[in-house]
Amino acid sequence: MASFYIIKDFFGIQFMFILLFYLVFSMPNLLGHPDNYIMSNPLVTPTHIVPEWYFLPLYAILRSVPDKLLGIIVLALAIIFLLVLPYIYGFLTIIRSVFFKPYMKYIIVFFVVNSLFLGWVGGMPVVEPYFFIGQVTTVMFFFIFFSMGFFGLIEQLVFKSYSFFRFR
Repeated sequence: MASFYIIKDFFGIQFMFILLFYLVFSMPNLLGHPDNYIMSNPLVTPTHIVPEWYFLPLYAILRSVPDKLLGIIVLALAIIFLLVLPYIYGFLTIIRSVFFKPYMKYIIVFFVVNSLFLGWVGGMPVVEPYFFIGQVTTVMFFFIFFSMGFFGLIEQLVFKSYSFFRFR
């Protein structure tokens, strides 16, 4: 039985390598950015320089703070909050499922939408409407973490009171 899974996985890996080799050797420019083919000018810094798509939300957070040092601190706090949130939230709650937490569902959806807005703003130039939208979404990004903790405590207290009356 185990040999069936080994052979099946081997064929899947072969298929992925064939697809990868086809993309790399036949169409190397397919996944590249078209701005890479603009002639460079050493006297002018281009305005269209942006990081890859997965760094755009953090880049928007970095750009939304006018002070350089404070921007680095806010960016570091955003990364630290993302890393520490599961431990803090797991410490605050007994119920791990979002199925029983109606507020948490909305907060998670709001977090995803806010992150998409941050990614969109990170790819735009630093002009007035995008700069203001970046500042608002950065404030909302940090507000989401505090609201997760607040609603986690509220739902924890409601669950404790419900379980106290329900199971006695």
